[in-house]
Amino acid sequence: MKKIIVSAFAAAAISAAAFAPVPALSQEVTLRLHTFLPPVANPVKHFMVPWAKKIETASKGRIKVQIYPVMQLGGKPEQLLQQVRDGVVDIVWTLPGFTPGVMPKLEIFELPFLHRSTKATVLALQDYVEKHMKKEFEPYHVLLVHAHAGSLFMTKDPINKVEDFQGLKLRSYSRTNAWILEALGSAPVQVALPELVPMMNKGTISGSILPYEIAPAVKMQDLANYFTTLAPPQPRLSTAIFTLLMNKAKYNSLPADLKKVIDDNSGRNLAPEAIEIWDRIEVAGEKVVRSKSKNKFGQLNAAETAKFKTKVQPVFDRFVKLLDDSGANGKEILAEVEALEAKYDK
Repeated sequence: MKKIIVSAFAAAAISAAAFAPVPALSQEVTLRLHTFLPPVANPVKHFMVPWAKKIETASKGRIKVQIYPVMQLGGKPEQLLQQVRDGVVDIVWTLPGFTPGVMPKLEIFELPFLHRSTKATVLALQDYVEKHMKKEFEPYHVLLVHAHAGSLFMTKDPINKVEDFQGLKLRSYSRTNAWILEALGSAPVQVALPELVPMMNKGTISGSILPYEIAPAVKMQDLANYFTTLAPPQPRLSTAIFTLLMNKAKYNSLPADLKKVIDDNSGRNLAPEAIEIWDRIEVAGEKVVRSKSKNKFGQLNAAETAKFKTKVQPVFDRFVKLLDDSGANGKEILAEVEALEAKYDK
């Protein structure tokens, strides 16, 4: 009788094993990362490609990240947020500022005179997003929110004083950036990066606010001739906020051990690496621009920078009202961003 019972249990065990789920170790996942940047751009070469390799190595080859630059999977840069939300692609690297009004509480970081350094802004963003952006990021799995800051790249004439902005057509990359240029008396033309080069070549626009790190990828060392920043301690004229986002359903479909691979290489775990990379590629990009003897570099002096700050104050007021109208307390949020930047600027 005992033999029969044992045999029955053994048969049941064999049967159960036959129908058991395939162990997670056998799962292979391919994630498609979509971005508007060209493959030669520093963020692709020095951030996205190494990150993809780290994910593959840490997962022992079970996760592969395929990078599709210059919108190779279709659509326009301003559609990237929708593409990853809807699962058309698995991961995107993009600027929420391409889609104005979708994340106004994040756009506030693009105001001038808030950014103090890459470290300060990126670390401030980690705290801020967790506290204030849960609703906006609910449709996504957030891998990283980070930033860079830009200088003014001009083709024909330098900017030596605030009045020099008057009447110029300048490329803007976001609503906030456009509002800043308008406040300075310029006519902003909002276009994505791929459209910038032909517009500067044709003289459709006189210049653009850009970081140095992107300059070599779009030949700014050849196209532009004059490069301007503000007086210290303000490092740049404007700031751009970037997001590395994953489709939520795709992330949730991963087994726990592969989720851990993603988690170990995102958020606060990835922020220090992003800070180091963006500081490094900014220096490298500026070195390329400075290698051209024709290029001239200037800085608005303290008095002109003070005038600049006064000119753009209406943009701050506009943002406070925008947040108030959305149900948030604009003044409190602005004060908190300033406090976070100061906290991490050490």
